[in-house]
Amino acid sequence: MIDAPLAKSGQTPTAVRRIGALVADLEVESAALRALGWVEGRNLLVERRDTERDELLQPLAEELVRLKVEIIVTDGTPAALAAKNATTTIPIIISAGDPVRSGLVASLARPGANITGFSLAGPEIDAKKLSLLRELVPGLQRVGVLENSTNPHFRAVRKEFEQTCRSLGLQPIIIEVAEAGELENAIAEMARRQAQALFVQGDGLFFDNRVPLISAALRYALPAVAGVKVLLEAGALVTYGNSGAERRQRRAAFIDKILRGAKPADLPIEQPTRFELGINLKTAKALGITVPQTLLLRADEVIQ
Repeated sequence: MIDAPLAKSGQTPTAVRRIGALVADLEVESAALRALGWVEGRNLLVERRDTERDELLQPLAEELVRLKVEIIVTDGTPAALAAKNATTTIPIIISAGDPVRSGLVASLARPGANITGFSLAGPEIDAKKLSLLRELVPGLQRVGVLENSTNPHFRAVRKEFEQTCRSLGLQPIIIEVAEAGELENAIAEMARRQAQALFVQGDGLFFDNRVPLISAALRYALPAVAGVKVLLEAGALVTYGNSGAERRQRRAAFIDKILRGAKPADLPIEQPTRFELGINLKTAKALGITVPQTLLLRADEVIQ
């Protein structure tokens, strides 16, 4: 790893530090990083490597290791696992669904080794999203669930997710896909099996192909729930998930601490504390769904 003088917290470091990113949107952290004294192009160099194809993540992670970056920042379980498989010494900052069940860390409180970061999801959030669907779709019983078969996170938490569905009186219809070209048929299969709504799992495949995905769901009159705002803008009925702003601030804080000398093993995995609810009234109207005023008053964002 690169040796560089460490600045104390609050001081602006002068040596140029190099980090790697297996995440497309690290540039949105720039304001948070600047506030901590790190300015890309001045004292920070970011080697970005991004791909929509999970099978390319491993060679990209290994490339970052060869470049001797000081930190690897990842987004999503597949990218985190690729980084973990590529190095046991370079600190890795993750944003992943369930780092313990996915085998990334030993525990949230004591992650150990060279990994720390942010845990994005949990059964409580899934339960909340399913409850929102049930509140919006009268008589809801069958929910189509999209999973990316290349993302090991979903297999790791599937039993718990199915239990969450059963506790709410819902039957999950789980369809796995591996690429964008399979989305249309997956939605059609859900409709054939009489799904009444669509639960979109958090995965880059679905984020990157959100417009054709949600368009297909609307063609089959399936109201969709997801975890991120970009799917709300694409036409999902409702979104509920952790705050993107909070996640970016936390990630910048981890980068700062490690560049200033902290060890990942000493930094507990953090969990979200702020959540955002979004409602798409345009989609609700198109599907003939009445959104309760009480829900609208709780929403952080409403698309008319």
